[in-house]
Amino acid sequence: MRDPQGMDDALPQRPTPTPMPAAAEAPARGDDCTVGAAARLLGVSVRALHHWDAIGLLTPSGRSWSGYRLYSDADLDRAQQILVYRETGMGLAAIGELLDGAPATAAEHLVEQRRLLSERISRLTRMVRVIDTMMEAETMGNHMSGAERARAWHGQWSEEYAAQAEERWGGTDDWAESERRKAAMTLDDWQRAADEAKRLEADLADAMRRGVAPGSQEANALAERHREELNRWFDVTVPKQVLIAHGYVDDQRFTDHYDAEEKGLAAWIKEIIDASALAQGVDPGSVTWE
Repeated sequence: MRDPQGMDDALPQRPTPTPMPAAAEAPARGDDCTVGAAARLLGVSVRALHHWDAIGLLTPSGRSWSGYRLYSDADLDRAQQILVYRETGMGLAAIGELLDGAPATAAEHLVEQRRLLSERISRLTRMVRVIDTMMEAETMGNHMSGAERARAWHGQWSEEYAAQAEERWGGTDDWAESERRKAAMTLDDWQRAADEAKRLEADLADAMRRGVAPGSQEANALAERHREELNRWFDVTVPKQVLIAHGYVDDQRFTDHYDAEEKGLAAWIKEIIDASALAQGVDPGSVTWE
C-alpha cells in the first residue's frame, strides 16, 4: 500500500484561485478613466456622469473587460465643455445640441463660453444691485407691501399680475432693473407714477374719440409719451415698446383694462405705436426684444 503522501504527490495540483479585481479597480485601456476616477477629476458625482450617459450627453467611448465605463481624454474634454456651458446657466439639452451641432474648434468654444459667462456675470451683477437697493429700502423704511402699492396705484396695482409677470420675465435684465427702481420708490413716487399713468390713458382715450389718425404728428407724440412712461420702470427701446403694445391686444387682461377707458382703445394704442415705429424706421412685424 502506497504512502498517502506519495499518492498526493502523484495527483495533479489544483491552481491557487486568483481574486477578481474590485469594480473600482477594473483595468483600463491606456490612460482611460473609470467612472469614479473621472468623477473625481471633474469634480462631479458619479450619479451625474451616469445621468449624462443616460441622456446621451456624455457617453464614455470605452468599456473595461468587465463592462465598466471608461472615459478617454476626448471624453474628459467634452465633460469640461459641458461643465463650463452649465456654469453659463444653459440647460443640459441645449448643451448637447450645441456640442453635437456644427463642428467647432476649441478656440471657438472658448469665445462662445466667454461671451455667455460675461452675460451671466452682468446679469448677476444687476441682481446684486437689486438686492442692495432693496436692503437699503428696508433699512430706510421704504419697503411697501402689495396693499400699499395698490392704494398708491388707485386700486389698480395687482400682485397677481405682478407675480405672473415675474414668472415670465423674472430672469431678464429688464426685470432686475425694474425691481431695483421699484425698490427705491417712496409712497410719493408710487402716487406720482399712478397719476401720470392715469393722465396718459385719459389723453389717449380723448385722442381716439377725436379721431386722431395713427401716424399723425399728435399720435406719434402720444406714442413717444407712452414709451417715456414705460421708461419709468426700465429702459424701453422702440422695438420693446412695439412688443409690449402687441400684448395689449393679445392678452385679454390688458385689452379689458384699456377698453374700460374707451372701447377699442387697446387696439388703437397698438396702431399708433406701430405707426410711430414705422416713422422711425422700425418694422413692427419683425421686431425682437432688444
